[in-house]
Amino acid sequence: MSEKPRILIQLDTDPQASVFDRVVAVDAGCDHLFAYEGVTPDQVTSLVHGAIFTRGPKDLHRTAVFIGGSDVSAGELLLGAVRRAMLPQWGLQVSVLLDSNGCNTTAAAAVHVAKRHLNLRGVSALVLGGTGPVGQRVARLLFQQGASVRLGSRQASRADTVCATIVARGGAGQVTPAVTSTPEELARAVEGQELIVAAGAAGVNLLPRSAWPSTLRVAIDLNAVPPLGIDGVEAGDSGKERDGVVCYGALGVGGTKMKIHKAAIAKLFERNDQIFDAEEVYHIAQAIP
Repeated sequence: MSEKPRILIQLDTDPQASVFDRVVAVDAGCDHLFAYEGVTPDQVTSLVHGAIFTRGPKDLHRTAVFIGGSDVSAGELLLGAVRRAMLPQWGLQVSVLLDSNGCNTTAAAAVHVAKRHLNLRGVSALVLGGTGPVGQRVARLLFQQGASVRLGSRQASRADTVCATIVARGGAGQVTPAVTSTPEELARAVEGQELIVAAGAAGVNLLPRSAWPSTLRVAIDLNAVPPLGIDGVEAGDSGKERDGVVCYGALGVGGTKMKIHKAAIAKLFERNDQIFDAEEVYHIAQAIP
């Protein structure tokens, strides 16, 4: 008897479920896609129970959940609700991928392309926009790989809080806050850095070309909306060398992000007991050339 078709249940926190995420899911090989929009935590239990009670435990690896939407905090609340609704003690659970606003696949892609050019253990790295959803994940992945990370933010208290959260998760590196609200503070933050990743809000320039430090070896800008996050890096750069610095723009990183996204969805259907957050998605990225 052939295996049951692969069903992906898309839980989206936005008023309209993402077309982007639906297309990627189909291209990644799911046979059926059930998309739900405007999902709130109080609605999750019935949706999850519909998934886990309709197939026996031996077939539940053919059902999986994808959590998306533009609000990463809302997505994290859904993830918690999904986990609480499952019944692993009876084998009634399905695998889950959290990727609201592309947070995990984008962060994993940024760190993965940086690793192509740098030994991340001990590297000096600055994450601009480090308190945002993607920036936090980039910083924590670098920290876990043993990097010495400066987490850039215009708000010192917010940076302190995020750094403490990253340290609490554990890792082999260092992470310290770096305030970047003035040109003088930015100059101190970039001093001595080999890797700079800009993960701030769309359309906000975080690093002028004149502020690039002489130590810079790799620059990664995850913003594709002009003005770009790092002045001097173009959106389409994919390992382009500019004045001795290897540069990646948002579109250049995007190709790797798409491969990771598709690979993560495909991997959901291997087992029914997986939860893919930033660390698990980065692990999947290691198989991407």
